[in-house]
Amino acid sequence: MTQQSVEPKTSAEAAGPGSRVPAGRSWLDRYFHISERGSTVAREVRGGVTTFMAMAYILLLNPLILGGEDVNEDLLSQSGLITATAFAAAATTLLMGFVGKVPLALAAGLSVSGVLASQVAPSMTWPQAMGMCVIYGVVICLLVVTGLREMIMNAIPLALKHGITMGIGLFIALIGLYKAGFVHKGEATPVSLGPAGELAGWPVLIFCVTLLLIFMLQARNIPGAILIGIIVGTIVAIAVNAIVDIDGKAWSSGPPALEGSAVAMPDFSLFGNVEFGGWGDVGVMTVGMIVFTLVLAGFFDAMATIIGVGTEAKLADEKGRMPGLSKALFVDGAGGVIGGVASGSGQTVFVESATGVGEGARTGFASVVTGLFFAACLFFTPLTAIVPTEVASAALVVIGAMMMQNARHVDWSDRSVAIPVFLTVVLMPFTYTITTGVAAGVISYTAIKVAQGRAREIGAFMWGLTVIFIVFFALNPIESWLGVH
Repeated sequence: MTQQSVEPKTSAEAAGPGSRVPAGRSWLDRYFHISERGSTVAREVRGGVTTFMAMAYILLLNPLILGGEDVNEDLLSQSGLITATAFAAAATTLLMGFVGKVPLALAAGLSVSGVLASQVAPSMTWPQAMGMCVIYGVVICLLVVTGLREMIMNAIPLALKHGITMGIGLFIALIGLYKAGFVHKGEATPVSLGPAGELAGWPVLIFCVTLLLIFMLQARNIPGAILIGIIVGTIVAIAVNAIVDIDGKAWSSGPPALEGSAVAMPDFSLFGNVEFGGWGDVGVMTVGMIVFTLVLAGFFDAMATIIGVGTEAKLADEKGRMPGLSKALFVDGAGGVIGGVASGSGQTVFVESATGVGEGARTGFASVVTGLFFAACLFFTPLTAIVPTEVASAALVVIGAMMMQNARHVDWSDRSVAIPVFLTVVLMPFTYTITTGVAAGVISYTAIKVAQGRAREIGAFMWGLTVIFIVFFALNPIESWLGVH
């Protein structure tokens, strides 16, 4: 059998220029190239549903990370955050399906949300923070259009990319441990186990049970382990709350109970809450670093994820070229704009898309199915809000553990690699900022290469980053020296 019979040509190649597509195929098949990629509508539907089940946890985690409060301590509507998360995920995933025509689903990037919650929102109003998110999305789109995205990807050492991913993983895990009440600000120590060196209350115990359950399900390779763990943990929380009659104040987000109907109209109160400018109190340098950090947070994983999932779906060749790659990268960048306008954080491609590919998804129709499920969730916000913060926090720790798997790709025997990666990883959670970890990693990488007499290996882009981050660290002393306030 020839190679051509194994991998059918596209309709245009098979029929020739100007020829009509063979009869007997539906418009759905023709538009998404379902038959040409060796798939069926049933497989695409199954793959789309599987992908949704694997990443539905984001509807709980993203509002949890964003925190529900803005810089003025005005409570952001929890239902509004859930609606924003669902809407942005639905819009970008549908866009990927219809435009990119590949089986990739998007939702709020936890790394981007972490930056927005810990670094951006505390420095400005919520509308301004979402404006920064829109700007970062525009920057990503421009990088794709100009071809700079691949150039930048190639310029940053692979080890540092892995270090950034691991550092963000630890950062996210720390957020989960803190929000669950497992880790507290200590009195005699910087942090402590619980409020006084021991776990206190039923909610944190339920967090531990949920965390262990998800890890056990993952160890058994159960599909949708995170979502299953969250559902079971919520059921356990409801049961324990009813039996023990826990004080409502013990729960971070209130007792797990459904008030009223499980179905409600979407809460678009945060939609379009975007503001550009008015950053005078923040400073130009800080604004520039914020945009850079957001771009960095949403930059590295997307291309690797797109190529990785595309290869798994047998859409990419040995050089990583894939049908609709440029469109897929552009949609990923547009996710920052869509997420900012919706107040749901920047959207990025999720590696969980691979679960749908594993079920046979090969085309954008699977993404359309996933997007429609996210759209349906817009009307089930009350049901989603039942999940306690303690249960949802367990998933954050799990995601952090998954991101630490990149450690296996680092050559820890090479000091020029090990030291920058170590500083990148530990300083993100220890300083509670992603920028600091990246800055320390870049500067130490350049310094060590110079010390080893290997300055030629650094590259112009890394030299430029090093100078920027040195200024970033020295900005306060320089301003004090110059008398600038």
